[in-house]
Amino acid sequence: MQYITKNENDGDRLVRLLVAEMLFIGGYFWVGGMWQILLFVLGAVALMTALTGYCPLYTVLKKQTRAADSKTFSRRVVIGLLIGLIVLGGTLSYYSAFFTKKFFLDEYNHMNNYYKQTLFYTGQDKREESIANYNNLIAAYTAFSAKYQTYRPYAIKADAQFSSDLAEVSGIITALREQVYSGDLKQAHTAFESVRPIFQDILKRNNFSLLAVSLVDFHDSMEKIIAAADARDASGLLAVYPEVDEKLKTVEEIANDFEIQAIRTKLEDIATLARDGQADLLSAKAAELKSAFVKVYLSRG
Repeated sequence: MQYITKNENDGDRLVRLLVAEMLFIGGYFWVGGMWQILLFVLGAVALMTALTGYCPLYTVLKKQTRAADSKTFSRRVVIGLLIGLIVLGGTLSYYSAFFTKKFFLDEYNHMNNYYKQTLFYTGQDKREESIANYNNLIAAYTAFSAKYQTYRPYAIKADAQFSSDLAEVSGIITALREQVYSGDLKQAHTAFESVRPIFQDILKRNNFSLLAVSLVDFHDSMEKIIAAADARDASGLLAVYPEVDEKLKTVEEIANDFEIQAIRTKLEDIATLARDGQADLLSAKAAELKSAFVKVYLSRG
């Protein structure tokens, strides 16, 4: 039986272990598609040559590092270095998970800001502003979707529905071009609204504890109070108040600065007017509530 002759020294093998570790971490956390496959293959090659102590390329080049050793590492040093590699791998994995999540959120928020602005201006029936933000939304969403269709950061790696959600959102926003440019902006606004629950579900499924998620939940309930206020329906308003109050409390648990407190103040003012039977004042106060909410949502949602 012929055995493979080792041609790597201890230091060479440890470097290969380190390289394999870096390649696997890079492939798992930082890239997708063909790049991920390439890094995994190279990592497997580096790992196998490190474990066997044999490098086929050295044989082809008629080179080796083992014979050049004047002395080898002691077993204690080797064990210490291996432990160091394990600790380094754990540290790199932790920070890779953290930063890839951060970068994903940064890119999501960049894209989502144009969506929120487009939603806002179509709701205000402002054509020029709607078109400008819609064009920015299309560009930002195209870049976001192109990247994350093939690449999954660790935070969303297990989300099997993510690709289909991206495709659904793309279909919605691209189909609205004609309406934004020359059609009914109010209808476009209503259609754009259907994107919010898709984004919201993505964030919830992947356990993103964001103020945006709670703000969106609050918004959906807040609209019920605004509708009741606009209809001068004091009893209907008070009936939905407990639901809105609970949703706002969730927001306040995440952030409760002066901007959030302004929303709370407006909500309580509406409830007080309803209890006092001042139905004629409800609509104006509801508009103030929505204005306070929009201020927070556009800047921090």
